[in-house]
Amino acid sequence: MKINKSVIITILISLVLGVVIGYLISSSSDQETSTSNNQQIEKSSPEVWTCSMHPSVRQNEAGDCPICGMDLIPVNKADGSVLDPEAVSMSATAMELAQVSTTIVERNAVEKDIRLTAKIQADERLKYSQVAHFAGRIEDLKVNYEGEYVRKGQVVALLYSPELLTAQEELLQANKDKENQPSLFEASKEKLKNWKLTDAQIESIIASGKPKEQFQLRADFSGYVTEKKVKEGDYVKLGQSLFELNNFSRVWVLFDVYEQDIPFVEVGSEVAFTVASFPNQEFSGRINFIDPTLDAKSRVAKARAEIQNTDGKLKPEMLVRGNITYENKAELAVIVPKSAVMWTGKKSVVYVQEKTDKGVSFVMRNVELGLPLNDAFVIESGLKEGEEIAVQGVFSIDAAAQLAGKASMMSPDKKESLQISDKAKAELKPLYELYFDLKDALTVDDFKTASAKAKELRSVYQKINMQAFQDDVHEKWMGYHVKMEKVLEHIHHHNDIESLRKNFIALSDWMIEMTETFRPTSQKMYLQHCPMADNDRGADWLSMEEEIVNPYFGASMLTCGEVEKVIN
Repeated sequence: MKINKSVIITILISLVLGVVIGYLISSSSDQETSTSNNQQIEKSSPEVWTCSMHPSVRQNEAGDCPICGMDLIPVNKADGSVLDPEAVSMSATAMELAQVSTTIVERNAVEKDIRLTAKIQADERLKYSQVAHFAGRIEDLKVNYEGEYVRKGQVVALLYSPELLTAQEELLQANKDKENQPSLFEASKEKLKNWKLTDAQIESIIASGKPKEQFQLRADFSGYVTEKKVKEGDYVKLGQSLFELNNFSRVWVLFDVYEQDIPFVEVGSEVAFTVASFPNQEFSGRINFIDPTLDAKSRVAKARAEIQNTDGKLKPEMLVRGNITYENKAELAVIVPKSAVMWTGKKSVVYVQEKTDKGVSFVMRNVELGLPLNDAFVIESGLKEGEEIAVQGVFSIDAAAQLAGKASMMSPDKKESLQISDKAKAELKPLYELYFDLKDALTVDDFKTASAKAKELRSVYQKINMQAFQDDVHEKWMGYHVKMEKVLEHIHHHNDIESLRKNFIALSDWMIEMTETFRPTSQKMYLQHCPMADNDRGADWLSMEEEIVNPYFGASMLTCGEVEKVIN
């Protein structure tokens, strides 16, 4: 049979067109399937956007941060979450904008420059009182004004003394009969010497053969007259003070040391100081005395330095500015910049940087402050050498923590932590074991086991030895004891698992509070929260595992909840 050529051509063309159309349809179907799968993946994994400065912000689409206006970034592009739920994660961009900088904690010598103010005062040991050596009337006063300089042996006054006249006459009579009564003669001379008459004056009286009416009073010391107490014509008694003298060849510099600087000022500390009269000259000395008491009004202690003043430049009542450099290289201490510490009242915190493969974060750490230095603090406890802390931008980190609802300086402490003894920890250990057994029974809806564990827990609690809790811990424990008695009063009387679960809410609140206060174990615990428990009011519980296994719903909603906090 003869085949028509045109028919063959038509068949071939039809076959080619079919193949092409089929390929196009297949490709389109594959593309639609791929697009559908991608859309399904996108729908099942919606992208979350956050702010690098404010991690608490979460949105389902890109945009601006409602707090600071920065562009939001995808969570998977951020530096990632961190293990500690109280940590604040920060991207490199956020740290740069907040001007956050860090430093490594080191142990260094304690050094401080103490700036002091002072006044120059007269050395009290160089104060003298010029007294009358015999009673009489001042006929001529040679010292007439305060501030006059008097030299030792200088005549300061002429006195008329009836007693001295009588004593001279006795001397002259004894002199006439000294061959027969030499002892009487010597006694008459000694009497005049006791009134500070010199041998030359006595010999002059004997040589003249008649008593003198006026006698010179000579200065016993050298110094400046600081107070004049008599005038010409005054009658004075034996030993009466005529004027006060002070020798300013050595002066005291009395520095005011405030309470916070007292630990840095010691006997022997070298002090450098200046006075306004000689601004380009620096004086120096050493502290040789520190007042054992503080002034009740000014709240300062006086530290004294003795300064030689032979040239007389330093004058009493001059104001002084001094400096003492304290350095203790014998004991190294943990020292951090003041900018790293946030403190108010008894609470002082720093932010410790943590780096993981997921990014950078900062965790608030309570510290105990020691001595305050010029621009730093000594840290008594709370930090270790080698840890990295934020020293700039600390307030920005704290603000981010507050906005994220995490522990911060601006928010109050969640719980007071008290150290308990090993004996107290041993007393609490069975209580925790039964609590977790009760929790596990509730998660698997096992009412019989849960009820038995609740009864056993109550029995164990009643046997706890309260003497294991001493001092402040005992007072805190007694406060918990009252609450726990009410919580456990009817825990073993419940007839169904739901009523037991309600009691478990109160029990968990008590256990959480006690755990955060006493930290009775070194094992890590997880504080977990279910927002739907207790009729949507939410409830917490403790778990030894990070995985959520809900004791309030059991099998019906076993994984409902989240980790609120890690308790170490």
